[in-house]
Amino acid sequence: MFGFGQMFPEMGRNFQTTYRCYSVTMLGDREDVERGGKIIMPPSALDQLTRLNIQYPMLFKLTNKKSNRDSHCGVLEFVADEGRIYIPYWMMQNLLLDEGGLVQIENVSLSVATFAKFQPQSVDFLDITNPKAVLENGLRNFACLTKTDVIAIKYNDKVYELCVLETKPGNAVSIIECDMNVDFAAPVGYKEPDYKQQQHQDIEEDSDIVDSADDLAEAFRAFSGQGNRLDGKLKGTQSCPSRLENEGIRRGIPNYNYKIGTVTFIRTQRPINNGTDNDDINTDFEAFSGQGQSLRKKGRK
Repeated sequence: MFGFGQMFPEMGRNFQTTYRCYSVTMLGDREDVERGGKIIMPPSALDQLTRLNIQYPMLFKLTNKKSNRDSHCGVLEFVADEGRIYIPYWMMQNLLLDEGGLVQIENVSLSVATFAKFQPQSVDFLDITNPKAVLENGLRNFACLTKTDVIAIKYNDKVYELCVLETKPGNAVSIIECDMNVDFAAPVGYKEPDYKQQQHQDIEEDSDIVDSADDLAEAFRAFSGQGNRLDGKLKGTQSCPSRLENEGIRRGIPNYNYKIGTVTFIRTQRPINNGTDNDDINTDFEAFSGQGQSLRKKGRK
């Protein structure tokens, strides 16, 4: 005869057991467990869970009754020693557990996450170019999130801690195969920049640049110096005044009246005489004046 316990699985019962908790480092190099939110349980737990009518995926609530702290996690393997579980170190810190401390485990059913808000625990998180992509990649090793937990994510050989400020639709949610919106709060220790002081510093720097440009314009004189003729004469070797100074243009100062599409040739400009300034006109000048010379002399008498 077969017993009824062997023919039908146990119905209406939850998995609830107390284990001694140890960090994953006791197992050796298990970075896959340390970087995620899943634990390692003993084989007897798997035997009990298969007999119960539980909902998959397997999610568990960890409770430290001494400190009244709790968290939620998934399970990665059932290879731990009997009476022990191995969990990530960041989870032990959240539960305020020491090596070998007692923790109560019970299976739970959580709602699928729709929203989560995180707060980085260091301003170094701002150095990441795409924080949402880094977070999405790190959460692939997690099964659920619990409000007020501080999770750890490793990126570029550096561990970043993030506090879970808010989760919807509940204080603990499942993130397995879900479409979750993510938001970030300002990192711990972050200070907003003083834009007014920065603007004042920029104005002072601009004034210093203008002053230096004025000094440079006063000291600069384009095409200054003296020239030498090939024939040795000294005619016309006096230094000519700068064309830029005559036009009222100073080097280093931009032309704020410039219009897009216009081109100005400074060296080809000439003053336009409108006929009003008669003082500069030479009234003694007469075109084609003088005496001519004939190559053939007149006949002799």
